[in-house]
Amino acid sequence: MNNMKILIIGGGNMGMTYARGFLKSHILAADNLYILEKSPEKAETLKSFELGHVVGTPGTYISDMDLIVLAVKPQDVETLFESIRTFVDQQQLMLSIMAGVTINTIQSGLGVNKIIRAMPNLPAQIGVGMTVYTSSEEVTRIELVTVQNLLSASGRTIYVEKESMINAATAISGSGPAYVFYFMHSLIESAKEMGFSQSESELLTYQTFRGAVDLFNKHDISCEEWIKKVSSKGGTTEAAIQGFNSSEVQTSFRAGVRAALIRAEELADSKRH
Repeated sequence: MNNMKILIIGGGNMGMTYARGFLKSHILAADNLYILEKSPEKAETLKSFELGHVVGTPGTYISDMDLIVLAVKPQDVETLFESIRTFVDQQQLMLSIMAGVTINTIQSGLGVNKIIRAMPNLPAQIGVGMTVYTSSEEVTRIELVTVQNLLSASGRTIYVEKESMINAATAISGSGPAYVFYFMHSLIESAKEMGFSQSESELLTYQTFRGAVDLFNKHDISCEEWIKKVSSKGGTTEAAIQGFNSSEVQTSFRAGVRAALIRAEELADSKRH
C-alpha cells in the first residue's frame, strides 16, 4: 500500500491529522504524500514538519494521485472544485471529510464517480478517533478496504450503507466529544463547589471518566447494569440518579442530540446543488 500516492488538499487540523497518521503507521512513504495548501504562510509552516511534498497551487501532478483527500472547510467547496476540476481524472478515488458536502455534490462539482465520504471526530488527532464513512456505488471493495486501513490510522471506523447516516454520525460521534466535555465541566464545577481545588476537581473528574470508560470496555455489561452495580438501596448514587431522573436530564440530553442531527441535516441540505 505504501507505493500509492496520496494528495491531501487542506493543511488544517484534520488534514495534518491524516498526514501524520498515514506516515506514523507506515501505510505511506513520505515521498508519496503531497499536501496542497493555498496559504503561503501555512505552507511554509507545513514544510518544516517534513510530512511529504507541500505544494501551493494545483497542477498536473494531481492526475498522478491514487487518492485525493478533500480536507478543506465546507464553505470553500466551490473554490476547491473550480481550482482542481481540470486536473482530476474521472476514475480517481476521492476521500472527503468536508462536513455536510454530499457525495452527489462532489460528483457533479468535480466530474468524478468514486467518492468516499467520512465523518471523523476530534480525538482522531491523537489516534483514538471515531470515523463513520460511506461511499458511492462506483468505489470497489478493494478501494474501500484500502481507505478503511487509512482511516484506521486515526482510530476506529464504521461503514454505513446510507449516506444519511453520516448526519447521524455527526450528531453522535462528531459532536460527541463536546457532550463529554460538557458533563466533565459540570462535575468539575460541582467538585469545586464542595471545596476541592481546581486541579483536584479536574483529577477527580478525569480519572472517574477514564475509569468508567475502561470498565465499560473490559466487561460485557450495559450502562444500565453498571448504574445498578454502583448504586445501593438508599445510598448516595441512587439519590443522584433519582435527582437526574426527576429533572429529566436524560430527556433533555437526547433532545440536544436530536437538535444536532436536525442541524446537520439542514447544513447538508443547504450545500446540495
